[in-house]
Amino acid sequence: MPKVALLNQTGSQVGEVELNDSVFGIEPNQHVLFEAIIMQRASLRQGTHSVKNRSEVSGGGKKPWRQKGTGRARQGSIRSPQWRGGGTVFGPTPRSYSYKLPKKVRRLAIKSALSSKVLEENILVLESLNVETPKTKDFKAVLNGLSVEKKALIVTADLDENVALSARNIPGVTVVTADGINVLDVVNHDKLIMTKAAVEKVEEVLA
Repeated sequence: MPKVALLNQTGSQVGEVELNDSVFGIEPNQHVLFEAIIMQRASLRQGTHSVKNRSEVSGGGKKPWRQKGTGRARQGSIRSPQWRGGGTVFGPTPRSYSYKLPKKVRRLAIKSALSSKVLEENILVLESLNVETPKTKDFKAVLNGLSVEKKALIVTADLDENVALSARNIPGVTVVTADGINVLDVVNHDKLIMTKAAVEKVEEVLA
């Protein structure tokens, strides 16, 4: 089982914690990771793009000239696609880009993401994370004590309003609960900071 240092909020080591081998110690499956990230990014697309086809543009109810005898090409409406101001052919319409991967694939993907952080030594486990009042300055001091300089994902066991409010104005720092941990967030941040309670909760679900 992989072992990592157990830290307090000031960054001092207070012990060690053994991580579950089946969650944090597997061989990362890069292809599954890729598929999970593509799925999440697709689900984030709004899909609100829209164009007007010939039935939606205004005007064009009357045939511009008679069918035969003018020497010109036959036309049925001045709002056909070839006319200026006409409708658009095969343009994008509102749609959902979201889709789902099988449950086993999704579980393998999050395990691969967590195991990657352990292999890269980019995971920090805290004994606890307590912020008395929601102050960005105090939370920055915690991050400085942990030597976190780049993007960091903070995972707590349950929603902590003070932690969430303290961190929301710090660029590159995201706070999620153990229930909301996902592949895109884990991969997108340089450091993964989890409380011991959050680690236990994640292991309980994924092991």
